[in-house]
Amino acid sequence: MIILKLGGSVITKKEAPEPTLDHENLKRIAGEISDSLPSSLIIVHGAGSFGHPLAKKYRIGAPTSLEELQRKMMGFSIIQRWVKILNIHVCDALRKEDIPVVSIQPSSFILAYNGRIKHADPRIIISYLERGFIPVTYGDVVLDTDENLKMSVLSGDQIIKYLGETLKPEKVILGTDVDGVFDKDPKKYPDAKLLERIKSLEDIKYQPGKSEDVTGAMLGKIKELLLLAEKGVNSEIINAKKPGNIKKALLGQKLKKTIIDGDI
Repeated sequence: MIILKLGGSVITKKEAPEPTLDHENLKRIAGEISDSLPSSLIIVHGAGSFGHPLAKKYRIGAPTSLEELQRKMMGFSIIQRWVKILNIHVCDALRKEDIPVVSIQPSSFILAYNGRIKHADPRIIISYLERGFIPVTYGDVVLDTDENLKMSVLSGDQIIKYLGETLKPEKVILGTDVDGVFDKDPKKYPDAKLLERIKSLEDIKYQPGKSEDVTGAMLGKIKELLLLAEKGVNSEIINAKKPGNIKKALLGQKLKKTIIDGDI
């Protein structure tokens, strides 16, 4: 089994002020998945512009006062709708490639506490896998049992950590908009060097992507994957915007990437 994450920065125009799909990338990626489909696959995708701006607007995951509860509840409902719409687009693109996908809504089977998964039931995902389906789940908003929060944002990266620990896949692949993790911001510095392997946060020379992404951007991904590596599941971060990379990663072929592992 392989778990494949499609980052919100890859399948949406993440910096757009309103939900905007990247049709071209999504269509190409669906084709690459079809060309290299493993015998067992779970796809998780981020929310990108379909979730992050709205989560900030409604302060989902921040302490909730009685005065703002109603507004936040409406925001929760709106965000849930938009990320579900994105999931429909993703699943439709995969269906056009004759991939038997089935959508799994996180807020229907996951509860959080203080922004972290507290309770989830993976049996439905396992059952679909056993019958040959490709489950597709995604970053969502969920109920939070911390009464100060009441609701929180659940990142696709946290879902990957949970599924990785629970299902023990052969590997986890994260498709992002960069070739992996670098010693400095590759979008600003042309001489940035790729870190081919990360075993701890001490291997990172700078703190990538801390400010804009409500789920922690690249740093959030690395933290989740390091926790997963402690459980014996290794991951690789690749550039899913480069044509052919998803196919190469699924087939185990050589490409630029950063491996996150716990091997000594």
